[in-house]
Amino acid sequence: MNEIAKAHGLDGTLVDPDWPPLNLGEVRALLKSFPDTGEPIAILSASPRPFSAASVIQTSSEKIFIKRHTRAVRDAEALMEEHRFMDHLRANGICVPRIFETRSGDTAVQSGESTYEVHGVSAGIDSYEDAISWTPFRSIEHARSAGEMLARLHGAAASFGASFRKPRPLVASFTIFAAENAGEGLERYLAAHPVLAHDAHTLEDCAIALDLLAPFHDELKPLLPALNPLWTHNDLHASNLFWSDTSPHAHATSVIDFGLADRTNAVYDIAQAIERNIIEWLVLMQNPDRGDEVPIHLDHLWAMLDSYQQIRPLSRSESAALAPMLGLCHAEFALAEADYFLGVLHSPEKARVATRDYLVGHAQWFRGPGQRKILDPLRQWTKTRQTQTVRP
Repeated sequence: MNEIAKAHGLDGTLVDPDWPPLNLGEVRALLKSFPDTGEPIAILSASPRPFSAASVIQTSSEKIFIKRHTRAVRDAEALMEEHRFMDHLRANGICVPRIFETRSGDTAVQSGESTYEVHGVSAGIDSYEDAISWTPFRSIEHARSAGEMLARLHGAAASFGASFRKPRPLVASFTIFAAENAGEGLERYLAAHPVLAHDAHTLEDCAIALDLLAPFHDELKPLLPALNPLWTHNDLHASNLFWSDTSPHAHATSVIDFGLADRTNAVYDIAQAIERNIIEWLVLMQNPDRGDEVPIHLDHLWAMLDSYQQIRPLSRSESAALAPMLGLCHAEFALAEADYFLGVLHSPEKARVATRDYLVGHAQWFRGPGQRKILDPLRQWTKTRQTQTVRP
């Protein structure tokens, strides 16, 4: 691999990565601990995803995937939380990458300030390899297949009994608006992430967002008891799926990247999938005053929801919770990003993008054009389907 690796920037452009790419000497030293991988021959690619360094490696026996994290984001214990969930899904029929073990049986290795994990390459084709979050599916058929995969994943996850993850950077938890009092939920979240609690700009943006999001929380609160806790993926963008082929009629073959997984609920995970795939947020970032022009792919949305319900029908309460949850689901990950930018990258400028443009900007959009463009259609969909019989 000769080209200079680039990463996805916050505005969708390609930028210099925050973390240096993997090199062959580093890989060779690491794989001495993994007896089943073979000898590394070449680095075939560098992932453009910004929060870690990752590459596909050709070895003497197969292609593998290696990801390097800074320990401030993921230590070995944190990675093994994700790996246990992946192992459970694989044992219950979901195609996820194989996780290689060291000679001592560990699936994560710490070396200095870095933590490594080694995966097999997923079954299928990485058709969306260069796609970033907030870009749409390429076809209705892709949206339909993603909905089916998400429903199957939720079915497999139902028997996974692990508790909530510890407070960590870059985890898409659901705690603030799972509380009866969102202000108290926010205080607890900030106390668990002290770098945010001591940042005046973050506190100011949180206060604005809490006020903007209050109507959605009021709509969601009566429905919260019906949302059963469930370990979820929390980032089911098309780029986190592998596909059967490159055609518009391809189906999803496997799921990757469980870095944001946590114990939330199925509606939260569906809302995250809608937020990632159906709304083209990058248009809003480029033109913040032209929210009416943000493209919404309702045909993809209905296809995804329809196929989901063919596998796992939503209850009436889950259906009713979907619109307010969509208005709320971005909040905690926006704060998780700000925590990462402030505490790990020490970049107040990037943190401001997370809290001002993402946390507050998206909340303002949902209170404005987003009500008409997607939340009200979702509410109408809920009313319509409550008069219908859903076929399991």
